[in-house]
Amino acid sequence: MPDESTILRFRHRLEKHKLAEQILATVNDLLIERGLLLKTGTVVDATLIAAPSSTKNSDKARDPEMHSSQKGNQWHFGMKAHIGADADSGLVHTVRGTSGNVHDVLEGNSLLHGQEVDAYGDAGYQGIHKRPDAQSGVTWHVAMRPGKSRALDKSDPLDQLTDKIEKAKAGIRAKVEHPFRVIKR
Repeated sequence: MPDESTILRFRHRLEKHKLAEQILATVNDLLIERGLLLKTGTVVDATLIAAPSSTKNSDKARDPEMHSSQKGNQWHFGMKAHIGADADSGLVHTVRGTSGNVHDVLEGNSLLHGQEVDAYGDAGYQGIHKRPDAQSGVTWHVAMRPGKSRALDKSDPLDQLTDKIEKAKAGIRAKVEHPFRVIKR
């Protein structure tokens, strides 16, 4: 497995020659041709990708595109990979890389391909449908915040129904986690 520096140099080379978007577009066209990418729903999410925070390199400096971000009570240094995946097949159709401090909701609408009817996201995408870059005709199904979900009264029939809906949304959103496993391994 290559180290972070090798991956970073490869990413910079792809960006310099604008190859990443072309490669992904070609793969997506092939998948659509074969009927493997349906394009009716999209699941979006982001993951942190670690970068060396040390300045003990030849330039004696950190990568200026990398930043710190906090997830829970833990701090991470690096970048974020934001992806949009087909809600049915789980195949990735959009990838965007940003610095680690960019919030998920800022990139959410840019991960849509424009033909979907439904979009799914975790609680980090709360309020995405109100953003100025929101696409019309897309219904967002965003997860309830974990604190609100835990506070549901399981003996109340309405709260039981809400809990079932949240579990159904989680089952759909799970498809976007598989590409992250591949990236992290």
